[in-house]
Amino acid sequence: MVYALPKETIVKQVKLKVQNLDVMTEFYTQMIGLVLLKKEQNTAFLGAQHSSEAILVLEELVDPVVKHNTTGLYHTAFLLPTRKDLGNTLLWLLQNKIEVGAADHGYSEAIYLTDPEGNGIEIYRDKPMTEWDIRADGEIIGVTEELDGDGVVAEADGKWLGMAPGARIGHVHLQVADLEETEKFYEQLGFSLKSNFGSRAKFFAAGEYHHHIGTNTWNGRNADLIGENQLGLAWYTFQLPSKDVFKLFVKQLDEAAVEYVNENEQITIQDPNGMQIKFGY
Repeated sequence: MVYALPKETIVKQVKLKVQNLDVMTEFYTQMIGLVLLKKEQNTAFLGAQHSSEAILVLEELVDPVVKHNTTGLYHTAFLLPTRKDLGNTLLWLLQNKIEVGAADHGYSEAIYLTDPEGNGIEIYRDKPMTEWDIRADGEIIGVTEELDGDGVVAEADGKWLGMAPGARIGHVHLQVADLEETEKFYEQLGFSLKSNFGSRAKFFAAGEYHHHIGTNTWNGRNADLIGENQLGLAWYTFQLPSKDVFKLFVKQLDEAAVEYVNENEQITIQDPNGMQIKFGY
């Protein structure tokens, strides 16, 4: 039987290495609407409104390496609870003259932008699963069509109060060096392939979600791997639903001969693209 992570698995947190902590903190609080929960020396911890849990961590590096077209983050995707929340966010960004893109993906409606240091951001809401195109084999068909911007804005009440309570990271999208090697790696961890765009992109999820992880080689195959002191993604974290699930996950890693470090019941793994993933519960 193939090991599979349970559907309750979620992306918990993303950490970015940044050049200017003040500028980045101001952007993510004022424009994206996260709340600064605490700041420790060169690190800021940010969460959604009315939450005490950080979903985004920003760490300022001293003398960072600036490289382009390496493996790393394509975007961090923030999942909003309702279409009204998406409408309020879209209005807020437009009012503040932030350049955005937008798309209807069939299973979700999304807007796209970049932060001041070039890290991609997606802000989206999921459509009800009854509207998703789910095939008999479990594949979930995604599309990229024009967003009904008027319909999204019509849901807004104009009362943008920051990132809505209950918002969290829905998925991370990564630039990788080799899609096939990456697929093999994620399937060993218990994720399943949900959408396959061949040599261009692959999307993976735990359970029945459309994707918790997106991967692409749009910047070219066999890209250089992200470096340790490089700006951009430091790591991303998954939360497993219980200690029992965590123990089963560790057993799976051992059986699949996946290298990992277990420190205080948090697993750290390096993927084939030089990126770090953490698992806890």
